[in-house]
Amino acid sequence: MKRFTAILLTGMMIFTLASCGKKAQDTPTEPATETQAAEKVEMPTETEAVTEVVTEAAKETQQTEAQQEEQTAEQPDEEQNNSGENNSSYQYVERASYENGESVSLNPSWQYADHSAINSGCAVMYKATANRKNIVVGVNAGHGTSGGTSVKTLCHPDGSAKTTGGTTGATKAVAVSGGMSFNDGTPESSVTLRMAQILKDKLLAAGYDVLMVRDGSDVQLDNVARTVICNNAADCHIALHWDGDGLSYDKGCFYISVPGGIKGMEPVASHWQQHDALGASLIEGLRAHGAKINGNGSMAIDLTQTSYSTVPSVDVELGNACSDHSDATLENLADGLVQGVEGYF
Repeated sequence: MKRFTAILLTGMMIFTLASCGKKAQDTPTEPATETQAAEKVEMPTETEAVTEVVTEAAKETQQTEAQQEEQTAEQPDEEQNNSGENNSSYQYVERASYENGESVSLNPSWQYADHSAINSGCAVMYKATANRKNIVVGVNAGHGTSGGTSVKTLCHPDGSAKTTGGTTGATKAVAVSGGMSFNDGTPESSVTLRMAQILKDKLLAAGYDVLMVRDGSDVQLDNVARTVICNNAADCHIALHWDGDGLSYDKGCFYISVPGGIKGMEPVASHWQQHDALGASLIEGLRAHGAKINGNGSMAIDLTQTSYSTVPSVDVELGNACSDHSDATLENLADGLVQGVEGYF
C-alpha cells in the first residue's frame, strides 16, 4: 500500500508538470506538418502516460495485497498450530472434541477399536480454565481393570508375534495386567492412580487439557482400548507405571522405547520416533527435578500400547517396588513430567 501511495504522488507531480508544459505549447506557432499531426494522434499525451502508470501500479498493488491475504488465509489458526510447533517430529492431527467433564468411550468405528476385548468403561476429559494451550495430554494410570488378566488381545495389529518381553514369540498378551505391589504392600494400581491425579492437576494448571484414561480405582478399558481412545481424543499418551523387576533397590526412572524388531510394522513405523522423542523429553524433565534415572533412561520392550499408538505415546516407569511413593515424591515426579511435556510440545 505504501508503494502505491508513493507512485500516486509521483504521478500527480508529473501530471502537474505536464499541464504547465501544455499551456506553453498552446501558444500559436507554425502549423504542424501532416507527419507531426499523425505523430500527435498516435502518441499518448503525457497526462495519459501518467494515468497508465498509476493504473498499472494500482493493479500491481491490488495483486500483491490479494496474494498476501491468500497466504494469510492459508496459515493455520494459531490455536491449532500451537500443538507441537516447537517439536519438528510432532505433526498435529485432528482429534475428536469433548467438553469439560465429558466421558469418552471407545468408538467402534475408530481404527483398531475392533482389536479391543474390554471396552465398556470410559475415560474423562478435563479442560484447563486459564492459559489453555489446546493440547490434550492423555494420562493413563497403569493397571486397574478387574478381569483384565483373564482376557487376551493381539500384541500387534497385524497379528504378528511379540519380539521382546516376558511373552516373546506370543501373538496375544493379557488385556491388562494386575501390576505389582510395593514393598509396603501398596498395590501399584493405587499408586499409578494417585500419580495420575497429581499430574492431572499440574497439567491443568499449566494450561494443558487432560484426558484421564482411568479416573477411579477401576476402569473397564483394556490396553488396546486405552490406546485407541488416546489416539482419537488426545495429542499424546503417557502411561504411568512402576517396574515389577524384583530388585531389592530402587533402580530409578526410565521410559520404554520401541525395539528395532517392530519399527517396520505399522503404525509403529510412522510413529516410533515420536514415541521415543516424547519419552526422552519426559526423562530429561524428571532428571532436571532430581529424580533418579536408570542407565541411559530407556529400555526397549515390545508393548501393546506403542504397537497400536498413532499419537506420541510412551510408558514411563517411575521406579520399582523399592521406590518411595509418598505424595511429596509424586509431586516432584509430576513436576518433572510436566517439564518434559512442555519440552516436547
